[in-house]
Amino acid sequence: MNYRLIFKITGNVLRIEALLMLFPLIVSVIYGGGDHLAFLWSILILAAVGTILARFKPKDKNLRTRDAFVVAGFSWIILSLFGALPYFFSGYFNSFIDCVFESISGFTTTGASILTDVEVLPKGILFWRSFSHWIGGMGVLVFMIAIIPSNNASSINLLRAESTGPSPDKIVPKIRETAKIMYLIYLAMTVLLIILLIIAGLPIFDSLINAFSVAGTGGFSNLNASIGGYNNITVEIIITVFMFLFGINFSLYFILLGGKFVKFIKDIELKVYFGIVIAAILIITINISALYGGFWEALRYSSFQVSSIISTTGFATTDFNLWPTLSQSILVLLMFTGCCAGSTGGGIKLIRFIILMKASKEELDKIFHPGSVKTVSVNGKKVSNDIVSKTALFFFVYFVIFFVSLLLISVDGKDIVSSATAVISSLSNIGPGLGDVGPTGNYSTFSPFSKVVLSFCMIAGRLEFFPLLVLFTPSAWKRGLIK
Repeated sequence: MNYRLIFKITGNVLRIEALLMLFPLIVSVIYGGGDHLAFLWSILILAAVGTILARFKPKDKNLRTRDAFVVAGFSWIILSLFGALPYFFSGYFNSFIDCVFESISGFTTTGASILTDVEVLPKGILFWRSFSHWIGGMGVLVFMIAIIPSNNASSINLLRAESTGPSPDKIVPKIRETAKIMYLIYLAMTVLLIILLIIAGLPIFDSLINAFSVAGTGGFSNLNASIGGYNNITVEIIITVFMFLFGINFSLYFILLGGKFVKFIKDIELKVYFGIVIAAILIITINISALYGGFWEALRYSSFQVSSIISTTGFATTDFNLWPTLSQSILVLLMFTGCCAGSTGGGIKLIRFIILMKASKEELDKIFHPGSVKTVSVNGKKVSNDIVSKTALFFFVYFVIFFVSLLLISVDGKDIVSSATAVISSLSNIGPGLGDVGPTGNYSTFSPFSKVVLSFCMIAGRLEFFPLLVLFTPSAWKRGLIK
């Protein structure tokens, strides 16, 4: 184990977090509320611990694959624990476990909350909650790669450990330049969204809060009624469109900016994503029309919720707990699928379903044509057997963790719908589920033990399991195994 290098990278992550925490501190000073000391103390602690860790000087600066997975898992845990300090110092939370749960939910862009009344929170804390979505959306390690010079070979291992999907793409040869481009696109889309929300009538602060949550596909809001509290159809349309856009693979935006429009629209995952969204909206709209007195009003709510759930943002404009079983079932399926790989969204990712469906088709073809040799291909590129195997393994791990976590939190005695969708929502980083954790509910009634289990699910889902699971593998910590 290359402890010195792991500690050094973790120290840099904490120093970046201290730097980013200056923004909510400024907000706190501007708006008042008495939470500025909470951020000041947190920044001092982060800077001190981060500087101590960053002073480690590794003899070997090459970060190998297994080291990178340890760094990713360890960094996200430390990031979330220290990110909980402002909540703890503010005094608005009942326990440190609640603070950690809220922090993990923020950074993993889940948006599940233990708070029953967010409107009593000071502006600085509200800003930090949503800003943590924006930080975690693209990934703190990707941000670090973009701003800190490092070995190119090491950087690709970090990118692979933190990025979502079967295999992250390098949109340009240099990893650092890839990270920069991704963040520039991310920032530009966020700024555009902020401007549009201000034009639509939202105050500047509200525009910032909601834009951060949409960009990170998180879902924290500064209103108890979420986006529905504004009752502004223009705002709903803008957010609906941008939730969909942030669910698209960011490498496709680079392709589009390069003038390759045909390649952009021919991407199979994008076509499946668009098709599923349209189909789900139409079916749900027809199914709930009687509840809203007509097609167009039903379309307003169905389009928003479909975009919110499939992008794993988790915003709400209506209580879909009251929807018919068919509509609720579609939403649960969208919770599993999620959006595109390489986006800020969560879930299993559509590309994995595409790969396994194609692999299944090839196996069926072999039954009728035993001598044929066919391979799985996506967008004209051959998918290796290794990626197919890893995709199948991902599904297996996802559902094993789902069932084990469901059994563990069942000790709380909640109904199966609430418990199951709470786990799905945590693993897929969505936020709301059904039942007690629906759009009008929250996670406050879960026991401390269940909150720890769900917190594990949120980080595991955001990192797509293996960077976190490797931390619990004894052999990974044996000296000399990971050099």
